[in-house]
Amino acid sequence: MHQINPNKLLLSKWTSTSPQQKEKHFIVTKLIRDEDDIVVECVLEAVINKNQYYLPWQTLASPDDWLQGWK
Repeated sequence: MHQINPNKLLLSKWTSTSPQQKEKHFIVTKLIRDEDDIVVECVLEAVINKNQYYLPWQTLASPDDWLQGWK
């Protein structure tokens, strides 16, 4: 598992290890915070077609699913 600081995720780049519909490269475009200003989710946007996906930021820590940067 990668060490990830959720407050530094905005505009970071990620590569999916199991691309769906040719969506391999993503960028974090938004951070969703709770009422205590803690990051709970992030919005990933596919570079190829601009589709957006909401997911818990902790999901990005799994090297089986995500690689940091564009590989």
